[in-house]
Amino acid sequence: MCCYWDEEDTWFYFEVDAEDRVIRQVELEGPELTPVAAASLAEWLRACDTDRLDEYDSRFGITTDVPVSEWEGHDPEQLTSEEFEEIWNSARREIAARPS
Repeated sequence: MCCYWDEEDTWFYFEVDAEDRVIRQVELEGPELTPVAAASLAEWLRACDTDRLDEYDSRFGITTDVPVSEWEGHDPEQLTSEEFEEIWNSARREIAARPS
């Protein structure tokens, strides 16, 4: 699913699991849709376990910890898994190519 927050001029793209938890999240800012986050909950948890959380957060960001079913005032648009994967892959490539 995706949502647009006009106060921040940011598009948020989410992949959720069966319990409505965000498992992957992409954030694209501004008119150029610059990727500022492309975070995976599974990667974030691994980074936690290996004491690399700061490194992961500074590079890829974090996923929201509030289940989608608890969101108020948001009307997300649904995406296909293929649409999400295209956005995810593009954002990850761009973020990973940046100097650390």
